[in-house]
Amino acid sequence: MKKGEAVEKKKMGRPTDNPKTNAYRIRMTDDDLERLNTCCQKTGMSKADIFRLGLYKVYKEVTE
Repeated sequence: MKKGEAVEKKKMGRPTDNPKTNAYRIRMTDDDLERLNTCCQKTGMSKADIFRLGLYKVYKEVTE
């Protein structure tokens, strides 16, 4: 390694068999965000977990 060369460190995270490598961005109204925050507060779940739960519920509904 040469002087001044950046060393890339590998990030350490929790080991998993199903890593979440995909990201998606959405736009929402203030009302939508308020509903999401209420769901998070009442359930103790993260925003991502709320979205995943909603996805699973809709997926189950449309595939039955």
